[in-house]
Amino acid sequence: MKNQTNKEKVKPFRLVKYFSYSSLIVMFLGTIALSVLNTHWARTMQRQKSEDYAILLVENLNHQVFLQFIIPVALKFGKIQLRKPEQFTRMDKIVRSTMHSFNVETVNIFDMDNVISYSFDQTLIGKRDLGGTGYMNALTGVSSSKVVQNGNFWEILLGIPKNIKILTFAPLRAEKPLSHISGPVLGVVEIVQDISKEYKTIFRFQIFVVLTITSVMGILFTVLLFVVKKGNAINLRRTQERILLEEALNRARHMSTLGEMTAGISHEIRNPLGIISSSAELLKKKMAMFDPANTIPDIIIEESNRLNNIITDFLNFAKPIKPDLKICRVEKIIDKNMAALAQQIQDKKYDIEVKYDDLIPEIMADFNMLYQAFLNILINAMQAMPEGGKIRIEIKADNNTVTIFFKDEGPGISEEILEKIWNPFFTTKSQGTGLGLGIVKNIIESHRGKINARNRSSIGAQIIIELPISIIPDPDKQQD
Repeated sequence: MKNQTNKEKVKPFRLVKYFSYSSLIVMFLGTIALSVLNTHWARTMQRQKSEDYAILLVENLNHQVFLQFIIPVALKFGKIQLRKPEQFTRMDKIVRSTMHSFNVETVNIFDMDNVISYSFDQTLIGKRDLGGTGYMNALTGVSSSKVVQNGNFWEILLGIPKNIKILTFAPLRAEKPLSHISGPVLGVVEIVQDISKEYKTIFRFQIFVVLTITSVMGILFTVLLFVVKKGNAINLRRTQERILLEEALNRARHMSTLGEMTAGISHEIRNPLGIISSSAELLKKKMAMFDPANTIPDIIIEESNRLNNIITDFLNFAKPIKPDLKICRVEKIIDKNMAALAQQIQDKKYDIEVKYDDLIPEIMADFNMLYQAFLNILINAMQAMPEGGKIRIEIKADNNTVTIFFKDEGPGISEEILEKIWNPFFTTKSQGTGLGLGIVKNIIESHRGKINARNRSSIGAQIIIELPISIIPDPDKQQD
């Protein structure tokens, strides 16, 4: 039954478990991918925002430079030459006042020959060909931006480089008074913005999202694991119950067939057996006068009695058991067992120790049936110790159950046959029908109780019987 249960218990929740785990993994990976896409979207938005911000700054700067520098300087000096300190100072004052309080790291102004004419960083003034593609696009009137990242491979891969800057190139144009139409390109303005702080904020948000997702998925996984384990336990219990019910049904069918067969056979056997037994008694009396030493009649009588006992065991095992429930005490039943076995206990010098709690409740049971069951168990324990030994009987109780332990100090029960001892006709003895423990099991189960056998940790075996204090009637049997 254990093997069958183990095979069946792996089936019910396997698909659900695998589907749930797979769904969690897919959801987790999908959420991570969505988080990465959201981060990319956020960075793109930040870049676009910074670029638009830079274009507005360039437009404002273009306006201020044209009105406050190009026109006045052209009128005053006739030519713009930023190499002259007076013009450079005027340009620097205009640019810095325009860019004051704005998030701008550097402003570079290129002339038409790709030479830096003005910069916040004076070491760059006069350097040539630093504009690159952005400069060339700006000369055609097209503004563009690019992101420059400084850091090692892993910092850039994770999106947290040491420095992230966005470089925006836009044309510096002449303005036509009283018109929205821009004039020709006079140069190129490069605005450098440090957006490291914004990118790190986005990265921290991404880490927060990933940690939140991981926490939620961890909670879901824990709940799912609990549900799956609970479902497995419930399904295993139902599978075991179903198997037990199937075994009980098969056993009931088997017992029904066996009962019918036994009843017919016993009737056919007992009639001639009674004639044989009585004839042997008569023969014994007559032989006593002629040949007193002849033991043939005694053998016939002994074997007839043994055969009659076997038939009685068959009938007791096969017939339906309906206990006559009355209030009784387990201790009284044990006392009667001790009295019945007193002679054997004395002859073999068995040491019987009975121990029970002070307050053992009365139970609803059939006194005679339990007496027979306990007697069979004690006889088996004695037979396991043919040279004598100690048998310990313990009785314990809780709110609903009385539990009786029968412990011997014999050789124990082999693990190979531990599950077979309750089977009918199974025996390890040279004589006997193998029905004794089967009858005991029938009696205990008829009381809605449980019985099992196990080896003790030190020496010997023990039989454990659990009996309910009160028995709820079976409605199906009541209807019958």
